[in-house]
Amino acid sequence: MDVKGRVVLVTAGAGGIGRCYAEELVNQGAKVSICDINTEEGEKVFRSLASRHGKDRVLFCPCDVTDYPQFEDAFKTTIAHFGHIDVVINNAGIMNDRLWELEVDINLNGVIRGTLLAQRYMGIDKGGRGGVVVNTGSNVGFNPYVSVPIYSATKAAIVSFTRAFGDQYHVGLTGVRMITICPGATKSNLVRADVGKQLLSPRYEDAWRRDTANSNSQTGEHVAKALINILANAKSGSVWLVENGQPAKEITFSKS
Repeated sequence: MDVKGRVVLVTAGAGGIGRCYAEELVNQGAKVSICDINTEEGEKVFRSLASRHGKDRVLFCPCDVTDYPQFEDAFKTTIAHFGHIDVVINNAGIMNDRLWELEVDINLNGVIRGTLLAQRYMGIDKGGRGGVVVNTGSNVGFNPYVSVPIYSATKAAIVSFTRAFGDQYHVGLTGVRMITICPGATKSNLVRADVGKQLLSPRYEDAWRRDTANSNSQTGEHVAKALINILANAKSGSVWLVENGQPAKEITFSKS
């Protein structure tokens, strides 16, 4: 898919990787709906992009992915503004195993909500045009960190969810393809300086240091550029690893 002229809805688009997605997509000619719970930052990103690219190319929608009605309102507002949606990027996520119920609700349930809403509003069986859903996973989705077992589990679930819903069976029913992009360590606001407060137990800090000892943080801009290439070339149900500033690499899975 060439993103030029496409309408893209991005959750958590006001900061971190999500903001990089939004900026790169607009740079490549897309129209972007920035959806974020942080209205102050969301409005800032909107104003910044609108001043450079025009208000007809960008929109901001308040959006808490744990709140289904508000999430659905973001879809409705985006469609009312741009006429339709071509791509949904389920990007909202946190890493905080101490707040594991919220973590699961954002990281996994938020992706499920976003996907079901995408199928409802883009599905050819619902009168839509079809489209693409991109889920932001993580390298820990298939190489789990022992220091963040719950976070790792949410990202592993996204991988399986994408592989199942991205199967041609579902694509044939809805016309909605699905892809997962799994960034490795990336410079963003996901990990705080006092990371111990994000771990289930302070005892896990030594495990965190071991898990991340060989990590080389890449930029969010690199991940965003990889997203453009993935959208252009990836087949539905595929899972792509982006780490160490290298080009995206498809992860293959054996079938029994």
